[in-house]
Amino acid sequence: MPRRRLFRAAEAALAVLLLTVGTACGSRLPESDFEHRERATPARGDTPVRVGIVTSATSPVGGSAFTGPRDGAKAYFERLNARGGVSGRRIEVRECDDGGSGVGNNTCVHRLIDEDKVVALVATTALDYAGASRVSHARVPDIGGQPIGAAYDTWPHLYGIYGSLAPRNGTTGWDGKQYGGTEVYRYFKREHGARTAAVVSYNQAASAAYARLVEQGLRAEGYRVVTEQVDFALPNFRAVAADLKEQGADLVFDAVDSHGNARLCEAMDAAGVEVTAKVTNVQNWTSTVQDDYRDAPRCRNALWATGASRDYEDTGNRAVREFRDATKGLRTHSQWQLEGWAAAMWFTDAAKSCAEAEAGITRACVDAFMNRSQDYTADGLLVPVRFERLAEPPTSRRTCLSVARWQDGRGWVSQGDMNRTCFDVPQLPYQQ
Repeated sequence: MPRRRLFRAAEAALAVLLLTVGTACGSRLPESDFEHRERATPARGDTPVRVGIVTSATSPVGGSAFTGPRDGAKAYFERLNARGGVSGRRIEVRECDDGGSGVGNNTCVHRLIDEDKVVALVATTALDYAGASRVSHARVPDIGGQPIGAAYDTWPHLYGIYGSLAPRNGTTGWDGKQYGGTEVYRYFKREHGARTAAVVSYNQAASAAYARLVEQGLRAEGYRVVTEQVDFALPNFRAVAADLKEQGADLVFDAVDSHGNARLCEAMDAAGVEVTAKVTNVQNWTSTVQDDYRDAPRCRNALWATGASRDYEDTGNRAVREFRDATKGLRTHSQWQLEGWAAAMWFTDAAKSCAEAEAGITRACVDAFMNRSQDYTADGLLVPVRFERLAEPPTSRRTCLSVARWQDGRGWVSQGDMNRTCFDVPQLPYQQ
């Protein structure tokens, strides 16, 4: 049964827009991206399988905002190579930092596709995926990318980490609209009896637009919705916290940036606000919570994250243990790293299916495998993912989600089995 996480692309786009307000994106790629390029051509039997990873590593958002999927994918390929690669062929990773700009992204796409001749792109995480149409027209499969924009619901040959039901014929979604479900709101209503939800946003276009999406979903699930808006330049989170306490909010959702979230939590602690959950998204599902919210212990321990992949802290799961063992040298861990690992596994499964074919591991063969993907789980790390091209948008779907709660001393603690935490929910339209 197809599943799709609530407004995933809209959430990621919101985070990007908030963090880049007032910041100009540079178009110059770092010189390091043009160094250390292997020029020798190996003997045919030893020819590596070349893949590309595009990451906005030096974007205005910050050095670590987009690097998680890249780091997870590289860790997977390093372990794969240590075990003999694919049918004895090593995976050679060619990286490109697009600098967070559309010009830089097009440059990366040209270099990886036309010069480096990569078989596929893996775990793309781009602030401005301006080169998406070029990737599609070249018929290069882009596997397991993060849907920060609308590209993965627009172009064929692009396969986002959460799947897609859209036609992907060059027009976004259905007539420019994408659709997402209300499963997150249904979860807190059914499992925790939540009835009143607050949505906090800035008086800034991207923030306000996303807040309206959240409000729409909450109301569809029957919540009483409390809206709180603060000035982007001089936010008064103390006033928001006081009203949250007065209104008796069970849940707090937000359309503010990471820094604003920390300040909101501090204000909530100072005002004595106690909620069932302060809900965040997969991009903030990281091991840095203890530091990020160090001055808000009560709110910190009310943080919940929802997503479509298995909790990276769930080391009782064999596949998660393998991921954690391979990434134990990383300074921090995150859900995006695990999803990058899953993306690399997805490409590898495609490559293995092609290894014995007459033409070998080619773009066309890998793309054909991706088109056939039905309920792919990356060894149980993902809620089953599929790609369909539905002529009409779905009105409802059965959707499953992964849920975790932060607890000091334990980190992120999984809340139930993600493959059984499922709901039949309406699908609501939105535009980015």
